[in-house]
Amino acid sequence: MDFAALMSREISKAKGQDPSTNSDVQKDDKPAPTKKYMRRGEQEAARVAAYKEEQARLEKEREERLAKKRKAEEEEAERRREREEKKQRLAEESKKRRQAIEEAAERERRRRLGLPELPAKKDTDDTDNGATEDDIAEEELIEKLREMGEPSKLFGENHRARLARYRRLAQRSAMAQKLTDGPIPTTLEPVPGGQMIIPAKIPKEADDRLFLFRQLASYFNMVLSEWELALSKRDVAVRESFQGRQAYNAMVQSRENMKPLFRRFEKADLEDSLLEPIVEIVHKAQQRKYVDANDAYLRVSIGKAAWPIGVTMVGIHERSAREKLHAGDQQAHILSDEATRKYLQSIKRCLSFAQVRWPPEDQLQIMG
Repeated sequence: MDFAALMSREISKAKGQDPSTNSDVQKDDKPAPTKKYMRRGEQEAARVAAYKEEQARLEKEREERLAKKRKAEEEEAERRREREEKKQRLAEESKKRRQAIEEAAERERRRRLGLPELPAKKDTDDTDNGATEDDIAEEELIEKLREMGEPSKLFGENHRARLARYRRLAQRSAMAQKLTDGPIPTTLEPVPGGQMIIPAKIPKEADDRLFLFRQLASYFNMVLSEWELALSKRDVAVRESFQGRQAYNAMVQSRENMKPLFRRFEKADLEDSLLEPIVEIVHKAQQRKYVDANDAYLRVSIGKAAWPIGVTMVGIHERSAREKLHAGDQQAHILSDEATRKYLQSIKRCLSFAQVRWPPEDQLQIMG
């Protein structure tokens, strides 16, 4: 034992402290020494614990990513559903607008052609039950079809189809029997005065041609009505005179002669070679260009064909210009048949009256 240790022990005793306890305190204050060597089982346990901790951390991150992805997919699905709903709503609105435009066009077309109005759509559809509000019994329906001269039953036709066929036939017969009031009764519905303006050219569409026939029938009926009204307003002495009776007979004869033309208007079978000049005559007359209208009448009545006078077969050789005498496009329609000649002359009489009833502003457009 050295001197320093002895001195410290003695000092401790003098102070009343146990050197052993002091040493223990000093020992407790020191940090516990770490192990220099570890067993293989402890190392494996520590590695397993670290691996599990790392896997738990990765799983947590994976779950967070999946939750974010799921949330993004749900938001995208919600936006896609909203887009689809908006697209469907816009498509339905567009379909309704298109149907409204088509219905308006169909109503306008039916009004132009004089067809009945479209039936109103019902809110409830009774076709699934096979019955409607105005249903007809089977025996009565068969009897009505036989009265109309139609077959009572068709192959594969049920009661509903048979009822629809009967309604179409009834509507068609009602339209055929409907005649308008006027000098010449016709099934063509008259058009208002503002729509009576005849175009310069013949339209190509079938519906426009049918409307053109309605316009022509309305115009000639209007002219004949004004003609008859003007004759009725004359004095009694003028009406009873020879010239007065002649004028009235000319009006009645023109009205009777134009009935075949109206029948052709109703059937829409007037050929273009006659329809085109008639349209030109009425178009010019409505513009009060009566001289031009009379020129169109002369072209359709007399035509441009050469009218040879005298001997036509001079010599034995055929002349080069002789083939032009019988050209097809230069035919005089007034020579076609008697009915055509009569209603063309009646159109000329209507043109002469229109010149007096609606005089032109230009005096050069007055026919001689």
